[in-house]
Amino acid sequence: MVNENNEPDDITPSEAPTLNPAPQVDLETAKLPMEGVRVIDLGTFLAGPYAASILGEFGAEVFKVEHPIAGDPMRRFGTATKRHDATLAWLSEARNRKSVTIDLRQPEGVQLFLRLIEKSDVLIENFRPGTMEEWGLSWQELSEANPGLVYLRVSGYGQTGPYRRRSGFAHIAHAFGGLSYLAGFPGETPVVPGTAPLGDYISSIYGAIGILLALRHRELSGRGQIVDIGIYEAVFRQLDEIAASYGLFGKVREREGSGSFVAVPHGHFRTKDDKWIAIACTTDKMFERLAEAMEQPELASSSLYGPQRQRLAARDEVNRIVIEWVGSLNRAEVLERCLNCEVPVGKVNSIADIFEDEHFQARGNLARINEDGLGEVVVPNVVPTLSATPGRIANLGPTLGNATYEVMRELLGLTADDIKRLRQRRII
Repeated sequence: MVNENNEPDDITPSEAPTLNPAPQVDLETAKLPMEGVRVIDLGTFLAGPYAASILGEFGAEVFKVEHPIAGDPMRRFGTATKRHDATLAWLSEARNRKSVTIDLRQPEGVQLFLRLIEKSDVLIENFRPGTMEEWGLSWQELSEANPGLVYLRVSGYGQTGPYRRRSGFAHIAHAFGGLSYLAGFPGETPVVPGTAPLGDYISSIYGAIGILLALRHRELSGRGQIVDIGIYEAVFRQLDEIAASYGLFGKVREREGSGSFVAVPHGHFRTKDDKWIAIACTTDKMFERLAEAMEQPELASSSLYGPQRQRLAARDEVNRIVIEWVGSLNRAEVLERCLNCEVPVGKVNSIADIFEDEHFQARGNLARINEDGLGEVVVPNVVPTLSATPGRIANLGPTLGNATYEVMRELLGLTADDIKRLRQRRII
């Protein structure tokens, strides 16, 4: 329902919808939705491989194929641990995998890999376009080995177009895709939009969606297909109305600091105890509640800043008033007053804040995994939460080649002598 201003009516907590309870099942033994699907993760770092992490959390069998000597460079990316082949980034993001070593630069390694593809459902890689073809692993060779193969290819600029051969990294994708231009304060240098490689994660989420769609198509047709994603495309797709606004009106959105061109007050504000909170007021009703929390209800009158258009026209003055009010109180006091008046508000959390927050604890967002030789390692837990078949973290990033013998002997049927010979020649 909407009110006379065409705004959604507010839902009070008592009216909020509740999730239907799931049927009673044993969550420890429940069959996960991706069980029976075998995924080959051939990529490096995050863009693409994170899609394998998602599928693995929900039951897919994921084999990480790595070079026998060096392995995935991500093993050495980030904060080092006592394990020489595992940084914290590797432990967290290479979860739910078994490592298999094969040198694809040797013809016999390529043949072994094609035999593995015959027995798999999904292949994921993120090399520069043309690399797989140079190794003798074009789509033609792969699909001949397995006509039902679903093949996710993630690269900086996609498999086609004039920039296809350029190197791709999340930082470059943020810039090329339009996100970095929006990050920062007006007239100042565009900043990196957070230190995490968002483009790698976002492109992998789209990759996981593409894999699921392609698997559904395979159920209907029996045929596999390629899922092609440029990291910049995944970034660009998140930028709401920016394309429509420029296409229709020629408007170039500029950097707006912590605010928003569509609403005010809508940003980050420093409290008296030198902490930060986020406040969002996207409707007149929300601003009315904020004015009540500030004990200045007259601010929401029609003669001052009640209507959205008047607040936007007086953006600097409205922000000044809110900055002064927030700055006169400790963060706990601001939160209490805003929450009592149902103002959308939240702490700007550091990771230390997150570890202490009761909601993160209640939702189980921090998974604590005991890792041999390291003790308890805390990593982000599985998302999303499924009521009947919740995902799980079976293991953190594996040691290099921990499943090579298993795959060669049990899956590909090689003899012990064959495996020994391959190891001696460093093919595996």
